[in-house]
Amino acid sequence: MQQFDGKMAVVTGGGTGMGRELCLALARAGAHVATCDVSSDNMAETKALCEAAAPDGTRFTTHRCDVSNETQVLAFRDAVMAEHDVDHANLVFNNAGIGGGGDFLEGPREEWERTFGVCWFGVYYMTRAFMPLLVASDEGYLVNTSSVNGFWASIGPMTPHTAYSAAKFAVKGFSEALITNLRVVAPHVKVAVVMPGHIGTSIALNTSQVLGKGTAMDMSTEEVALIRKRWTQLGMPVDNLPDDDIRRAIHQRGIEFRDKAPTTAAQAAEIILDGVKNDRWRILVGADAHRIDELVREFPEEAYEPTFLEKLARDNHFAGLMNPPAAAEEG
Repeated sequence: MQQFDGKMAVVTGGGTGMGRELCLALARAGAHVATCDVSSDNMAETKALCEAAAPDGTRFTTHRCDVSNETQVLAFRDAVMAEHDVDHANLVFNNAGIGGGGDFLEGPREEWERTFGVCWFGVYYMTRAFMPLLVASDEGYLVNTSSVNGFWASIGPMTPHTAYSAAKFAVKGFSEALITNLRVVAPHVKVAVVMPGHIGTSIALNTSQVLGKGTAMDMSTEEVALIRKRWTQLGMPVDNLPDDDIRRAIHQRGIEFRDKAPTTAAQAAEIILDGVKNDRWRILVGADAHRIDELVREFPEEAYEPTFLEKLARDNHFAGLMNPPAAAEEG
């Protein structure tokens, strides 16, 4: 698919981050775009940006949809077909995702299942709903966002990360299996799996809101106690740190994750769309993603040891995973 002009594109999680930047890049290129998100306010901002950038004659619609709910996904599909007056889609970007659910043993089950529901079932339900529209097109591309956590289930040696990693491994395996399935049944439809490293998005800030917890400053005493326990295990002097200081540290980490990333969301969107244009099924995003991929293949037995992170830090990747939060240092 060498150009996007006049194509029908569907993007989940278009309210912020990579989803917004994908919408913007596609709109600029002349594609008709339908996007969904759980935040109507964020989508309104995306819509204003896209309509200002798009050529005359292109259509851009927003739809409120929780992709972990199949009924809402089917309603989203029907609304796209009705509002764009189409019976097909050329591009479907399964981009929506949240964090959370890190601790399988001590964390709340509801949070684990909510994270897994958005990050895996969102991809599954969307693919079930929109695959017939891709098959009905003259050329189609399904683009599923996994993560480096789809082949490396870690964000640090003492930080459990189970729900997100399990979901992203599932997305990667599902997408790779579809390569042969589509080649046999619908060869005009391609699939790509996207594996970003650290991208400057608001996922760390948005997750608490999607999980119904407000912001990091609204974390319960129990949640703060669990974080305090993890940081103490890492040797951080947080025993006497007030709960609100820990909340502020978590919030600050979310801001720094967004604002100090080595790859911006706009750069990530450009890499993804270039991958589609170059007919690639495996799209690594960011130098850190490429390096983690190399190291996991070279040192698979070491992937979950502190020495693995030390190798990454020497290359200036994910160095923050080895460092205490700023608020803890200042405490």
